[in-house]
Amino acid sequence: MKDIAVWGFAWVPPFAQGLVRDLRVRWALEEAGLPYESRWIGIDQRTSEGYRRKHPFGVVPVLDSDGETMIESGAIIYAIAEQCDVLMPRNLRIETLAWMFAALNTVEPSLWNLFVIDQLKNDEAWTTLRRPGAVDEVRDRLAALSAWLEGREYLLGRFTAADILMATVLRFVRHTNLVAEFSPLDSYLKRCEARPAFQAALRNQAAGYVQNAPVAA
Repeated sequence: MKDIAVWGFAWVPPFAQGLVRDLRVRWALEEAGLPYESRWIGIDQRTSEGYRRKHPFGVVPVLDSDGETMIESGAIIYAIAEQCDVLMPRNLRIETLAWMFAALNTVEPSLWNLFVIDQLKNDEAWTTLRRPGAVDEVRDRLAALSAWLEGREYLLGRFTAADILMATVLRFVRHTNLVAEFSPLDSYLKRCEARPAFQAALRNQAAGYVQNAPVAA
């Protein structure tokens, strides 16, 4: 994989900064030691015909490499991890895949649902009724995940691509204290976020937001 470009949104509101899923791809590339350049798409440009040819749903991330285009953060990270023993150790390949799917299919939906309720739809009346049940669903997932992490630094004992997905999923509820309720989980997330590759990816994404920030009227 060479000549890599990662597409992300040019700018998002502060509550979403550091959460957009191109961060996952940047993090994986940083861990793998693969250089990349950033390309930015405006929110209002994502429905353009040109960008829809890259991503049919008009979202990010998109990764361009060697004349090929890849979409969906999980699929992109899998493609990167397959070439990097740090992210997908040969003796843990099946386990890494399983936990990648667990992050995206089992944990993310409930946490993303709460994020939508609190951050995107909080002015709508229905959220008052839905939120308590949504919080319960999040706590159920977090409790099970915390129990698994008891005595482990990472999901599989060592850092893998699965931790990139799981940690970025957990960040969807950073506006709450839910992760902090579970000590093993809280320590796990802080450990992942302290990794130099994560910090580099976060700076790279944030630099685009600074560069493309709307000018105040």
